[in-house]
Amino acid sequence: MSGLQKPSACTPREVLGRYHQAMLDKSADDLADLYAADAVHEFPFSSPGFPSRYEGREEVRAGYRAAWGASPVRVEAIEDLEIHETADPEVIIGEHVVVGALPTGSGTFTVPGVLIVRVHDGLIVRVRDYMDGLAVAGLGELMAKAAVEPSV
Repeated sequence: MSGLQKPSACTPREVLGRYHQAMLDKSADDLADLYAADAVHEFPFSSPGFPSRYEGREEVRAGYRAAWGASPVRVEAIEDLEIHETADPEVIIGEHVVVGALPTGSGTFTVPGVLIVRVHDGLIVRVRDYMDGLAVAGLGELMAKAAVEPSV
């Protein structure tokens, strides 16, 4: 986060924007640095290859480092972004569609999702990450057809 505001100065909307940027950059460190040490990241609609939750900043870091490091796919854009502020000033909801491509140029994919993020003192304390499981499964099929090793 060099050159950026300190996390404690970030609003939930700013944290969500940095979250999306970390996805685009496939930066597990930038993503994990947005989390409180004891944060929880849940995947209520689990998809193949995903755990049901990460507990703590370092588990988020390790989980995303492994997933993004092993994945040949590239996130090209976060589209159809709808941000919903709630009556609770610590909670923000982001609807989005992740658009990506395989490195072989053999296909593109979209994965719709919803993030419910609770931010306290500028750090994420809880995320509920809802992904379209059928789209994730379709990505696996696309990768298999392109003879690309599947991973999350």
